[in-house]
Amino acid sequence: MSEFQAYLQLGFDHITDSNGYDHILFIAALCTIYTLIDWKKVIILVTAFTIGHSITLALSTMGMISIRPDVIELLIPITILFTAILNFFHKTPKSSYIREKTYSPRYPLALTFGLVHGLGFSNYLRALLGKEADIVEPLLGFNIGLELGQLIIVFIILAIAFLAIEILRLSKLRWNDIISGIIVGMAISLIINNELFREILG
Repeated sequence: MSEFQAYLQLGFDHITDSNGYDHILFIAALCTIYTLIDWKKVIILVTAFTIGHSITLALSTMGMISIRPDVIELLIPITILFTAILNFFHKTPKSSYIREKTYSPRYPLALTFGLVHGLGFSNYLRALLGKEADIVEPLLGFNIGLELGQLIIVFIILAIAFLAIEILRLSKLRWNDIISGIIVGMAISLIINNELFREILG
């Protein structure tokens, strides 16, 4: 296995690892209001998130920016919580085929929060790289691995949503409220159990 393939696998494993489910939760929070019918909107949304985390993943891994890991570990569940809460204010059309407005603040939000998650990815990648001189190939492989894993997660979430809404006839509003509520609860748990958060509270 080449170095590129090894880091591609590591990137894929990192984002799909159930033990580090914070990134999965964020992707779920982003996609909860959509189903497979909305795949074009989701592609734009995920692309915005990808651009964000790719920028900080590269800059941080190359040592151009540096933020304390414990700060990032607290900010990530905060981004999850904020995104999930935003879902409750989403106006769901009565029919899946009614067009919603083209612009949504979710796109710049996904880009901005992607910057935070990229710093989280970089902490893991830098630990793997150690003092390795050439980081271009590992960085590229790791990032592509992240994207492949992310696309699979998105597809699974949208497929489950489609099954629940279009086949089982669960309303979009109920689906959104249930899943977003679960994510909010899990995000709050991550925040409360965060060491830096406990230090701040004293």
